[in-house]
Amino acid sequence: MLVGVPKEIKRDEYRVALLPVGVEELTRAGHTVLVQRDAGLGSGILDEHYAEHGAKLVDTAAEIFGQAELVIKVKEPLPQEWPLLRPGQIVFTYFHFAADRKLTEAVLASGVTAVAYETLRDDQGRLPLLTPMSEVAGRMSIQEGAKYLERPQMGRGILLGGVPGVAPANITILGGGVVGANAAKVAAGFGADIGLLDVNMDRLRYLDDIMPPNVDCLFSDRHTVREQLKRADLVIGAVLIPGAKAPRLIEADDLRLMQPGSVIIDVAIDQGGCVATSRPTTHSEPTFIIDQVVHYCVTNMPGAVGRTSTYALCNVTLPWALQIANRGILPAAQTLRPIARAINIIDHEITNEAVAASFGLPYSPRFHPHAG
Repeated sequence: MLVGVPKEIKRDEYRVALLPVGVEELTRAGHTVLVQRDAGLGSGILDEHYAEHGAKLVDTAAEIFGQAELVIKVKEPLPQEWPLLRPGQIVFTYFHFAADRKLTEAVLASGVTAVAYETLRDDQGRLPLLTPMSEVAGRMSIQEGAKYLERPQMGRGILLGGVPGVAPANITILGGGVVGANAAKVAAGFGADIGLLDVNMDRLRYLDDIMPPNVDCLFSDRHTVREQLKRADLVIGAVLIPGAKAPRLIEADDLRLMQPGSVIIDVAIDQGGCVATSRPTTHSEPTFIIDQVVHYCVTNMPGAVGRTSTYALCNVTLPWALQIANRGILPAAQTLRPIARAINIIDHEITNEAVAASFGLPYSPRFHPHAG
C-alpha cells in the first residue's frame, strides 16, 4: 500500500503522524511511504531521518493526497485540504466529527474512509489512541491553569500550592477519566485542594483509593458542580463521551458563581466543550474572558509539546496503521473490532452512531461497535 504523511497545517500544531521507525516498519512490510518535507521539524525530526529509513520525500500535501492510498495524520483535514481528499482513500487521524458539522459533511461528500483515532476502542472499552494525548492534555491543563491564574494573565493571582500561612488554590476537575485523573495527580503534587467529580461510582471508588488526601472524589450532579464553582480558582473540563459531543456541565449563568479572575481550562473543547461559553482557541491566542472568568479552550493542547506528544502518539498508532496497510481497511475491520469501531465514515455513509446523532444525519450500522 502507498502510505502518505503530510505536514500538519493546523495553527500551532507541531506533531507529526509517523516516526522514522514507523517508516522503517512499513517499508519492511512491503509498503511505500511518502513524507512531506519538513513534516517532522516541529517534533525535532529531520527529513534525512525519514529518508535514511526508507521514506520518499515530496514537496507538497497535494502529492501526498494525490498518491497515497492511506493518509496518516494527527489532526482533522482543514478546509484547504478537503478538495484533496479522494474517493476510496483511507484517512487515519483524529477527526472529532461531533464538534464540526462542516467537516463531517465535507468528509462524507469526499468518499474517503475516515478512521478516527478517538473512537478506536478495544473490547475492554479503552481508547488506546486517545489515551496518551489525554494524559498529555490532563497534565498540561494544570500547567496552563497555573500560568493563567497569574495576575499578568488576568487571573486571580493565586499560587496553586500556596505557601505556609496562605491557603492553596481550589481546583475543580469535571470528569474522572484519563484527562481528569492525570490533572488531579499533577494538581495534587502542587499541593492544591482538589475536587474530582464523576458520575461513575465504581470509578470514584477506584480514584478515592489511589489519589492522595488532598483530592476529594465527589459524585457529579448539578448541585455539586455549582457548589464547586463557588469556591474554584481553577476548573478543568475533562468529560468525554466517545465520538459524541461533550455534555454541557457549566451554563453561561453559572459563571456568575465564580470569583473574578478564576480560570476554566476546557479540555473537552475538541468534542465541542463542556462549558456553554467555550469556543475554540489556539496556542497563539489561547484565552478570552467572559464575566471576568478566563477561558482557555485550545483544541490541540498536546501540539504545544510536539516532541513528547509525537512519540507518545506514534507509539500507539503504528501497530494499527500496519494492520490497515497490511490487510486493507475492510478485511482489517472484519477481523479487528477496534478498527471497525474506528471507522466513522465510509462510502458516503456515517457508521458511527454518535456522530450521526450529533447532527441528525442518517446512520449506517455497517460497522456496529459491538459486532464481530
